Amino acid sequence: MGNLLLEALNVRVIGSGEKILVLAHGFGTDQSAWQRILPFFTPYYRIILYDLVCAGSVNPDYFNFSRYTSLDAYVDDLLNILNVLGVDRCAYVGHSVSAMIGILASIKRPELFTKLILIGASPRFLNDKDYHGGFDQGEIDRVFLAMEANYEAWVNGFAPLAVGADVPAAVREFSRTLFNMRPDITLFVSRTVFHSDLRGVLGFVKVPCCIIQTAKDVSVPTSVAEYLRSHLGGHNTVEILNIEGHLPHLSAPALLAHKLRRALQ
Repeated sequence: MGNLLLEALNVRVIGSGEKILVLAHGFGTDQSAWQRILPFFTPYYRIILYDLVCAGSVNPDYFNFSRYTSLDAYVDDLLNILNVLGVDRCAYVGHSVSAMIGILASIKRPELFTKLILIGASPRFLNDKDYHGGFDQGEIDRVFLAMEANYEAWVNGFAPLAVGADVPAAVREFSRTLFNMRPDITLFVSRTVFHSDLRGVLGFVKVPCCIIQTAKDVSVPTSVAEYLRSHLGGHNTVEILNIEGHLPHLSAPALLAHKLRRALQ
């Protein structure tokens, strides 16, 4: 069972350091999103890379619609990978939805994680009466309708918005991995992510966290980073990158790598 999971989710272990670093990609990408970050860390860490089951690089037959109705199933995948690899301590970098997967994993197994680095993280994307998540329900519904009506047109519109910065190579790369996803899986996962609300569990996180947020992100307002900092249970810091976009590992990898190295020290 363990080896099947490693194979299905394209698990790779690279690098030559003693400490273990997990890099977990966000929605719409796969582990290739870390490609330009890796050279900064492979001399110092053993790096675990894997693909979320919804990624276009994973055989869509592995995506079980009745199982992946919440983030808990993704948490189980992560913890099972670490278990099969015999990992007992690691630092974890999670982008977007994987930031929240890391938060939930650290609540289940706090002893596993030395630090969580959360990039573009949001415990809830929808606005609430005392909470600004960035989206109203009507906006989210229009996104879902656009995805259903014409997936290609939606990707072509969404990718430049998400990347934010004027980095055509990053837009092409994000578009490529979005197009690799099966549209019905993309829509299903989007609904799961946008309807998640992890605000009530943040206080249970005792692992130290570094929250990394860009100054302008179409998906996550900067106020969310401050919300996380004040509601997570352990010692937390916030780093605001003075750039645009939700995917700094694609649009500004050297800058992000510098911040990651500082956060991991």
